[in-house]
Amino acid sequence: SYVEVYGLHDVKTLYRGTLRKPGFSRSWDVFVQLGMTDDSYVMEGSETMTNRDFVNSFLPFSLRDNVELKLRAMLKLDQDDRLMQKLQWLGIFDKIVIGLKNATPAQMLQHILEQKWSMRPDDKDMIVMWHKVGFVKNGKKFVTESSMVVKGDDQENTAMSKTVGYTLAIATRMILENRITERGVLLPLSKGVYEPVLEELKKNGIAFNEKTYQVEEFTT
Repeated sequence: SYVEVYGLHDVKTLYRGTLRKPGFSRSWDVFVQLGMTDDSYVMEGSETMTNRDFVNSFLPFSLRDNVELKLRAMLKLDQDDRLMQKLQWLGIFDKIVIGLKNATPAQMLQHILEQKWSMRPDDKDMIVMWHKVGFVKNGKKFVTESSMVVKGDDQENTAMSKTVGYTLAIATRMILENRITERGVLLPLSKGVYEPVLEELKKNGIAFNEKTYQVEEFTT
């Protein structure tokens, strides 16, 4: 998708990756497969459901098997698959009342996950982005590395809230000042949009550091 969006059809090799804890993607895929991320309808009786009831509502009825066995069978997991340990750690099998009235599956799941994923008052988050681009100029090979590190201040003033919030605020002001005249859901691919946004983000401590150097051969 990045090749199409950024017009990189002539690029020979393109890698894009995200560093995550082992098993994160598999665990999240469980919620997607079961339908827990659906935000399009309200669950009946959501205010009295426990975490365990919530999970069970997406599984086949059985007089014999418990929730864990039904989930393992549905996902075709081995007895010792560590994925079940991760799901247990999240507390989705606990008999704790969620207490959300007229909630969608996505809202119920969010409430459960926030009990484990919420930051403590002294926690700080950090965002790291790194780009490495190899190119040939005048018959010589070069590499440009572009990196950005943004650290959060505390539980509320997070790196995530800064990078998302500042960017949105700057773009909103540009629309109000009629510096962005296009309307609709737009990707920030035009220089008239991303250059002033990046320049203002830099004033708020959000910027990439770049360096370019010559190499003998390209490495991945």
